[in-house]
Amino acid sequence: MTNLISNAIGHISSLLKGLQVKRFLAVVLVGFLVLTTNINSGYSNQDLGQRVRQQVEQDDAQRPKTTGQWNREARETEGSPGERLGRIGQQSAEAFKQFGSGYVEGAKETARDVRDSAAQAGKDLSK
Repeated sequence: MTNLISNAIGHISSLLKGLQVKRFLAVVLVGFLVLTTNINSGYSNQDLGQRVRQQVEQDDAQRPKTTGQWNREARETEGSPGERLGRIGQQSAEAFKQFGSGYVEGAKETARDVRDSAAQAGKDLSK
């Protein structure tokens, strides 16, 4: 019985030592990856903000595009809720019109791609 208990303790002890080595190696590997990876490459790109601004201002819509523009417009019409609702209605109509045109263009492009794929499939079957 004593022999069985000492064998069990020895086996558990060797398992714990193996786990500690594995943990140590995992910590070393993660530390190595963190220290050698260049995580500042995305943050140092100054051109990214300019490209985002250009993308936002790309369309010539007259509705506000940024939070600052929305807040400025809300301050301008603070005393007259009727005028504010009128502007919101106009801007919503413009947004739906722009969305609809994009949807129609996307549907046409999808239909064109399906037609081209069907034609290609027909050619492949005839071979």
